[in-house]
Amino acid sequence: MTDHGSQPNPPEKPARNLDAYRAHYAERTAGMTASEIRALFAVASRPEVVSLAGGMPNLAALPLDSLAAEVARLVSEDGQVALQYGSAHGVPELREQICDVMALEGISAHPDDVVVTSGSQMALDMVTRIFCDPGDVILAEGPSYVGALGSFAAYQAEVVHVAMDDDGLDPAALRQAIADVTAQGKRIKFLYTIPNFHNPGGITLALPRRAEILEICAQHGILVVEDNPYGLLGFDGKALPALRSMDADNVVYLGSFSKTFASGLRVGWVLAPHAIREKLVLTAESATLCPPTLNQMIVSRYLSTHDWQGQIKIFQEQYRERRDAMLSALEQYMPAGCTWTRPDGGFFVWLTTPEGVDTKAMLPRAVTQRVAYVSGTGFYRGGFGSRQMRLSYCYPTPERIREGVRRLANTLTEEMELVRTFGTVPQRSVPGPQAPSPDTA
Repeated sequence: MTDHGSQPNPPEKPARNLDAYRAHYAERTAGMTASEIRALFAVASRPEVVSLAGGMPNLAALPLDSLAAEVARLVSEDGQVALQYGSAHGVPELREQICDVMALEGISAHPDDVVVTSGSQMALDMVTRIFCDPGDVILAEGPSYVGALGSFAAYQAEVVHVAMDDDGLDPAALRQAIADVTAQGKRIKFLYTIPNFHNPGGITLALPRRAEILEICAQHGILVVEDNPYGLLGFDGKALPALRSMDADNVVYLGSFSKTFASGLRVGWVLAPHAIREKLVLTAESATLCPPTLNQMIVSRYLSTHDWQGQIKIFQEQYRERRDAMLSALEQYMPAGCTWTRPDGGFFVWLTTPEGVDTKAMLPRAVTQRVAYVSGTGFYRGGFGSRQMRLSYCYPTPERIREGVRRLANTLTEEMELVRTFGTVPQRSVPGPQAPSPDTA
């Protein structure tokens, strides 16, 4: 007998795949996700929005007229070299000048051990590529640079965050992380650290801790990868000794001209022990054949014809003024319960909101109020950071910074009122404390 009151279920339609190549991709592409910062650019670049999101250097202070003349002279006099293929190792004169730059931080290096790259991001990608197999562990501060996390994910490495406090990476937490990973039978390939004016934390590794961190890593056979794009941008004008200056055998140093000259030229470098350097050159050849010769020669001409150390002092003064404007505005406008770091250099302040606030969920409402920031979730692997945000003071004028903080504080106050009225937002990710992170309470 047929049951006329019921209808047979229609056959299920196969799910429609919008990407016809999905089945052909390598497994490692599953870890490749869009940067939360890149996703913000389209909105944050609108003139009515005060962007406290991107870490774009303020290039207005550069001597653009004299640079334009120098570039024209370079092409006219040496165009057949500047516009030709070059070496994957980098232009020799620039490598010698890079050694002079690093000497300001106490590093003694030979030009042969310097490999020029298309930005320090390329150097970071290369180091990860030659060291990490899928499943290998990289230790990294919590929070950590979003570009580094993207590279680590692309090579299917596991990131274990190590807690920071106001003095930087915590040695006790580092020892515990090493013990935990070792107990699980996993391989730690290197410690990735930004010791000076950390991105995004704004924290600087205290001098007494530097030797201790290096000693811990040496004891356990763990390489240290020191990423130092902001090291010359301290507000007291004194460069801190690089980790590489304290241990030349176990530290790979990443540097960049993106923050101290021009980010658009994409010129960085990696200084590595000799054996590692050989593999870096081979990796660079397979990735780009050679970094752009013209861009390297522009940087080299700039270093030889301009007062580049005087220009760095100008940047230091400008960024200090902007930092002061942000800290003053945070004190004036932020609601009770918020805490933030107080950087001694670099570009960023790391802000922690009261319990119940989800900075990623709040971001669209902040953009509606014409202010943008980066949620803390983008700087972790594993679900931390939903109460935190990175604020950048390097690009806007002091007046725009103050207005942006005022708008952000208004948005945050409204969000806190919603939390008080309707309760906290359920966690999107793993439960637990919003740590590891700089302790600013």
